[in-house]
Amino acid sequence: MREKCAVFGVWGSPDPVRLAYYGLYAQQHRGQESAGIAVADAEGAIHGHNGMGLVVEVFDPRTLAHLAQGSPIGAIGHNRYSTAGGSLACNAQPIIQRYADGQVAVGHNGNLINAAAMRDRMSEAGHLFSTTSDTEVMIHLLASPVARRSPDPTAAMLRRLQGAFSVVLMFKDRIEAARDPWGWRPLVIGRLPGGEPVVASETVALDVIGAEFVREVEPGEIVTLSDEGVSSRHFAQPAERAAHCVFEHVYFASPASNVFGQNVQLARETMGEKLATEAPVEADYVAPMPDSGRSAANGYARASGIPYREVIVPNRYVGRTFIKPTQDQRRAAVRLKLNVIQEMVRGKKLVIVDDSIVRGTTTREKMQQLRSAGAKEIHLRISCPPIRHPCYFGVDFATRDQLIANGRTVEEIRDYLGVDSLHYLSLDGLLSVMDRPAEHYCTACYSGDYRLDIDHPITETEVVGEQLKIFD
Repeated sequence: MREKCAVFGVWGSPDPVRLAYYGLYAQQHRGQESAGIAVADAEGAIHGHNGMGLVVEVFDPRTLAHLAQGSPIGAIGHNRYSTAGGSLACNAQPIIQRYADGQVAVGHNGNLINAAAMRDRMSEAGHLFSTTSDTEVMIHLLASPVARRSPDPTAAMLRRLQGAFSVVLMFKDRIEAARDPWGWRPLVIGRLPGGEPVVASETVALDVIGAEFVREVEPGEIVTLSDEGVSSRHFAQPAERAAHCVFEHVYFASPASNVFGQNVQLARETMGEKLATEAPVEADYVAPMPDSGRSAANGYARASGIPYREVIVPNRYVGRTFIKPTQDQRRAAVRLKLNVIQEMVRGKKLVIVDDSIVRGTTTREKMQQLRSAGAKEIHLRISCPPIRHPCYFGVDFATRDQLIANGRTVEEIRDYLGVDSLHYLSLDGLLSVMDRPAEHYCTACYSGDYRLDIDHPITETEVVGEQLKIFD
């Protein structure tokens, strides 16, 4: 089970539905499969709407007006892309459930590596699940006797999770936002001009709604947004070695965001500069693979002195090919999305810069199109190391056979892609760009260095017996 999503939450605003809509729209790049908004109204009820598709497809003016009825005092939102349980409407979030203590709505970004084991145990004990998402496990844990007997049920539930999670939970009188002790996924706190608190996966969502950035939610922290303002407590101590996902800076986050305290656009440009230092080559133009390679290509061109030109034009009406659910959909999207300008390519030596190669679908087809357009030489430069290992913490390349770099040398990849030269940014080069110490970043997809034992996740019994003891 693995998800890469966006979450958003606002409390106390006179117009939380509109803000949630804009917050999700600003974070559409984090998930194109489904979107949803849940609201808490003044009468203490929680209701919502979600569906398959983009934010603008799921929410029309009538739907937003319906959500705004009842004078809502808070809202949470969620954009989703997944491979967990398939592309199913039942997995759209936020998930709203009723249990003995009332209603709760949950939106989750990340992946719980012990969710399958806990789900199996719960199913054997008679629990009924309405989705195939690991997020629903959180609700069952929250409703369990262990959590309900605790003086802090949310904290007790979170202690039983193992893996990556930035999560928002909404109750009738508050929103609680939490981040795992390793800090895998981003989560930030903002403040609207009127003082109302906001949480979001990325700072770009704060910018869009006019909120001021306050700080990150700390690893192991729960932040509560309520009528009383903002309060904080820890359900766990931060891990000794943080695990901020470096792929957020390489690919997934918006260039306009500050993630883990560092601007994404500037980081990507510096990756391109490092790449030009590590892999210089003579060429007529430096050109990006749009849109993901544009920032690094700017850095490469600036450092190398080679003119920057756009020779591949994107179709703005096609979404990101990497996060399409199936391989056939990705191939079709590639053909629709990117068009080569023959007059600028014919007879030229090109440096093509992209941020990453995961499956190779987009890259191989584009290199073939450049050849067909008459490119004399193609020198491919990638602003991160080869992705050789699965990610179990929220990025959609979780099986080895999906990874073009798994089991292949760089020369074999070069030959498969049909380019004249291929160079990836070294891991040391990538980490030298980051503002925080190298050991604070998860690089498992490149290095195979996992923070947790993937093959032996903690089971429900072990969590109750050991992990609670550790964090208590």
